[in-house]
Parts: sequence; structure tokens; C-alpha cells
Amino acid sequence: MLTAMANLSITAPKRIIAAALVLMICTAIFGIPAASSLSGGGFLDPDSESARASRMLADTFHQGDMELVVLVDSHSGPVVDTGRAIGTAITGELSTSPAVSQVISPWNGQAAPGTLTGDGKSAMIIAAIQGDEDTAPRHAQELVNRLPRGKDGVEVHAGGSALVYSEINRQTGKDLIRMESIAIPLSFLALVWIFGGLLAAAIPIAVGGLAILGSLAALRAIAVFTDVSIFALNVAAALGFALAIDYTLLIISRYRDELADGVSREQALRRTMTTAGRTVLFSALTVALAMIGMAIFPMYFLKSFAYSGVAVVAFAVFAAVTVTPAAIMLAGDRLDALNIRRMLRRRHGRAEPATAPAAHTGWYRMAKFVMRHAIPIALTLTAALLVLGAPFLRVSWGYPDDRVLPVSSPTREVNERIRSDFALNSDNAVKIVLPDITALTPADLDGYAAKLSLVPDVAAVSAPAGTFVGGRRTGPPSAPAGINHTSAFLSVDSDAPPYTAASDAQLDRLHAVAPPPNTSPQFTGAAQTNRDSVQGITSRLPLVLGFMAAVMLALLFLLTGSMVLPIKAVLLNILSLTAAFGALVWIFQEGHLWAAGTTPTGTLVVTIPVLMFCIAFGLSMDYEVFLLARIREYWLASAQTSSDNDESVALGIERTGRVVTAAALLMTITFAALMFAGVSFMRMFAVGLTIAVLADATVVRMCLLPAFMHILGRANWWAPAPLAQWHRNMFSSSTGAHRAPRRPLSGRRSARPSGIP
Repeated sequence: MLTAMANLSITAPKRIIAAALVLMICTAIFGIPAASSLSGGGFLDPDSESARASRMLADTFHQGDMELVVLVDSHSGPVVDTGRAIGTAITGELSTSPAVSQVISPWNGQAAPGTLTGDGKSAMIIAAIQGDEDTAPRHAQELVNRLPRGKDGVEVHAGGSALVYSEINRQTGKDLIRMESIAIPLSFLALVWIFGGLLAAAIPIAVGGLAILGSLAALRAIAVFTDVSIFALNVAAALGFALAIDYTLLIISRYRDELADGVSREQALRRTMTTAGRTVLFSALTVALAMIGMAIFPMYFLKSFAYSGVAVVAFAVFAAVTVTPAAIMLAGDRLDALNIRRMLRRRHGRAEPATAPAAHTGWYRMAKFVMRHAIPIALTLTAALLVLGAPFLRVSWGYPDDRVLPVSSPTREVNERIRSDFALNSDNAVKIVLPDITALTPADLDGYAAKLSLVPDVAAVSAPAGTFVGGRRTGPPSAPAGINHTSAFLSVDSDAPPYTAASDAQLDRLHAVAPPPNTSPQFTGAAQTNRDSVQGITSRLPLVLGFMAAVMLALLFLLTGSMVLPIKAVLLNILSLTAAFGALVWIFQEGHLWAAGTTPTGTLVVTIPVLMFCIAFGLSMDYEVFLLARIREYWLASAQTSSDNDESVALGIERTGRVVTAAALLMTITFAALMFAGVSFMRMFAVGLTIAVLADATVVRMCLLPAFMHILGRANWWAPAPLAQWHRNMFSSSTGAHRAPRRPLSGRRSARPSGIP
């Protein structure tokens, strides 16, 4: 297939480029509006207890999980008097909306304790919004656009969970534009320097553009059939650009290597596609399968990254093995045109760099040095990575709230005021649904509410018959509560901050309260939702990790014919992620380094480390495939002694190390651009992934890999005899797998390809 692709690129490059342009235009037309089709939620396990309770609240009692909160402020006296006209108008507008199930307001007789500030100059109107994570934010934004504005010394501000989701969606669109405006120019400048010529640097940009637009089109198409998270857009853009650069860099670098052997351009391209092209296909398969693992999790937030990951990898590899060879042939000798570094050397009167023996190159010498001191280097670096990862042992999981938005966000400012100025904060509440009360009496419900109100840190319990504090009824319901012929729900107001040990202990005590006979209460609210989300991930994590490990072991065995190298690769990949996971806790949970410009809440969003692990694991395998494929070529050309193992490793790193380092640099630029995201957990994802990529491409691939391969020696290439024979039979005719280097291992000349530092 790869040879056929090379032959087609040789005979019809213009047709391939034209077809690619048509495909890019079509995917752009369909894919660019994708954001309007995607959703801002997806953090919930749809089969969890909290999700079932929330669905029943919505279907039976028309109670949504999300709220719109409107603050009315007065500068001239008690707001219930000076703000009466505006407050009454807002209450009326909300009460008549079909998207609102209940309104609590000082101006409709349903004001709960805590809806006024201590000085009486600010009031809180709470509207329960119907709908899910996708529809409720849209309803809330439409309502805010229709609400009366402040006047005559009275100000109106809107917030609440529904509006937080709406603003996160808008901010994500802004972040995508900001990321592309930073990543594309910087990456292009780096590509010009790395590739040397402007034309060569433009090829990865074109391949990346096709990968990104194709993935956007795929996400929009998938959104027709299922929920897709809007956050998948950012990762699709970053990953598409990064992989396109990786694959194109590898192909062009190998093509220049082949030209350095003195063969024709056509033969160089054929050899490139059967070696580097094969490596690209293996690499793409490993990344795609790592991304597929996220589809096992129940949250569509993570499933969306599986969709986008597979789509972007498919388009990136398709573009790399079609557009890149066609562009190479179309460019011909102009591939190195407008070589910036060559022009600078001529301007300063410097000669072209001379071809140097492999033994004199920095990559070769570094690999040899590491292997001479393999044991101390392996122990030191392993210990260092484990120490850097130690903070992850202190991880605490939480659910994203308004604090993921920038400090300047008006919605966040309102929610901050709710936490600081008002006694009532519905984000702390726990709602308890009783699905079947046909055998209960009103006294049973009251008794259950009274017992719940005795739990420590419970401020009050709102039941259908009234509010209970300290075991006694104190008045009418102060928060949403309801009953019909077959079911009921209660609201528990909590003084325990969410996602803390106190909140977790309180939730355990609430569950321990004996329910009325013949009932099975279902809990929902921030604390229960967070617990269910963590459980939804941790319960499936062994399956996901097992799946990823199995497919990686199988793929690397197919690539190398070894049973040892795949195990070593999986262990090193996990080790390479330790520093990144430790950094997430140390920076974003504990607030060091100014929390990278975010607001530390003492918790991490549980989905982000999982997302980062799957993507970083796939990218680590990306680099592993690059290196092992080249090392194996040298190993197969040798006498296969222990010294040949070391020489193969050194030569493989000498020929591939610069490609891996350049690819990691460019990938870091792409992911680092996400550090400017306004949504804090996307910034956390960017920081973690940047650290993971840098640690993997430098410490792990360039130091730990040669150290451990030296320690293992010839055992690196061991496989049980039946599997080894099967592998030889299966791949004996593969020129990409077995083609020996055309120069001897010892004293081999290293023609440094133009444009690759």
C-alpha cells in the first residue's frame, strides 16, 4: 500500500494535491460551525445514582439541576423597598417562562432565609432552570437577555450554575481562536528553522490544517447522533496540528536521509514510504487506540475525546501519507528553497556544515555516555521522576464550578458574592428523591426529614410539609421540595463546603440515616455528583488501563518482534507521566507557582488527569515507535551481539533523536498555547501535557531508554520461539521491517540532512 502511494505521488502529485484541497474546502464548510452543535457538559455518569435522581427531579417535578441566580443591589436603602419595581419585574419574567420550574424571590412571597444580605441592600432571586447540561444554559442565557436592567441606583447581575455553563461554552470558542493565533505562527517560525526552507515548513501546516478541519467535520457529524463535548474542539485542534508536524517531520527527514545516499528522488520517496511511512502508520494506530480507551468511560466529556482523537489521528495520518509525498515530488529540488539558515550562513560568510562521522555527533555520544553509566543514570532519573510525582498521592477530586472561569468573568463575580455575602448557597445542597411513597404517610416523610436535619453541618431540611431544623419543623419549605401521588423529594441545606472532608463525611451520614420503610432514596447534588463521577472513572480505570496496555504490547510486538521491548515501553511511558501528575497537584490543587494564573480550589477535576493520561500515553508511544523502528533496522543489520545492541541503540538515537526532539518542541508549542485558555481546567490540561511531552522526549526517550536497553542487552529482542517464528513468517517480506541500512554500523558516515538541526 505504501509503495503504491509513493508511486501515485510520483506519477500524479498534482491530482493528489487538488483532491486534498477539495477535501479541505468541504471539511471547512461543514466543520467550522461545529461549535454550535456541541455541548458544554458531559462530566456526569448517566447511569449513576445522582444522574437517576436528577432525571426524576426533571421529569416528575420539573426541577432542573441548574439554576439562574439574579442579584438585585440597592445603593440607597433596603433592596426589598427601593428595588421592588425591578425585583417584581424580574420575578414575573422568570415565573412566566416555560423554562423555569420554580422561582424563589423576596418579591413573590417565597423568599427563603439567606436570600438577603445582612445589611438588606442585596437580594437573591433563584430560578430553577429546566433542561440538561446542553439545554439549560441556553435557556438561562435567553432569560438573562430579556431581564430588566438596573436603574435609579438599583443594579442587576446574573449568575448561577446554568449561566456558568453558558459562559464556559463561549469562553471555549474564544480559547480555540486564541490557541490557533498563538500556535500557528510560532510553529511556522519553528518549522522554518527546523526544515530550513519556507516551502518545506508549509507542508506540515497544510497537513495540520486538513487534520483539524477533518476532525471538526467529524465531530459535527457525530453530534447529530450523540452528545459531544465542546472541549473536544481544543484538543482536536492541538492534537491535529501536533501529530501532523510529527508525521510530516519524520517523512521529510527520512526522505532527506535517503537522498543523502545518492539515490534518485523517486527511489528515495519509495524507500521513505516503506520505512518512515510504515512507522507513521504504526504510530497513528497506537495514538488512536490510546484515545479509544476513553470511550469506555461513561461520561460523554471523555467519550468526546475518543471521537475527536480517532478522527484527528485518521485525518492526520491520511494527510501525512498522501499530501506529504505528493508535495515532496511536486516541490522537487525546490523543497529546500528559501532556506533561512543557509541564507544566514552565506550572509555571514560561513561555510556549509561538513558531514561528520556518526561517532562524532552529539546524539551518538550522548547515547554512548548514558549506556556507559546505565545503572546510576537509570536509578537517579527513575528516583527523580518518582519524587516529582509524589504530590499526586495527595490528590483530591472535585467538580468544576464557576471558579474555572477567569477572575474577570461577570458570572464568576456573581457566584463569588453568593458564596461570601449570602447565607443560602444551593451549590452546597443535597437533594433526596424518594421514587415510591405509595406506602408512606405524611408523618413518615416528616420523621425522615427531622432525622436528616440532625446530621452535623445540616442547616435545614425542606420537606413537602415544611422546613426542619434540629429535628423540629420551623415553617413552610424554604427551598424546593415536592410530592405527588407516587414520589417525593427533599432538599438538605448544608453548611459543609463542597468537595471537602466535611462534605464527604456529611454525605456518608446522610446516607446512613434510616429511610422510611420500603423506600430506596436517591441522592443528588454537588457532593453526590462528584462522588459518582469519581466512582464512574475509578471503577472503569482497570479496564481502560488493561485495554491500553494490551493493545500497546500487541502493536509494539508486531513492530519489533520482541516481548521485552513492549513491556519496557509501557513501564517507561507510565514513569514519564509521574512528573506531570505530580505537577498538577502541586500547582493547581495546592496553588504553588500562583496556580498558573488560575484559582486553586483544593481539588482537581477528575476527568482531566484521565484525559491527559490517555493522550500523553499515546504520544509517548508515538515517540517510542519512532525510535524503536530505527533501532531495529540497525539491529537486524548487525551480528546481533550485546555490543551490536548498544551500537544499534546509539545509531538509532543519532538518526532519530533530532526528529523526536524537534517534534517534541513543536508539539510543546501547540499544547503550551492552550495555557492561555480562560477555562482553568483546560489550562491545567495544557500544563500537564506540556510537562509530559517534554519529560518523555528528553529524560525518558533520550536517557532512560538507552540506559535500560543497555542493561537488558540482547534480552531486549527476546520472544518465545513460536511467537518469534510467527513474526518472522508474517513480516519476512516487509521491506520496511527488515531492510538493512546501506552503510556499515561501525564508522558509518552521518550525512546530516539539510534543515534538521
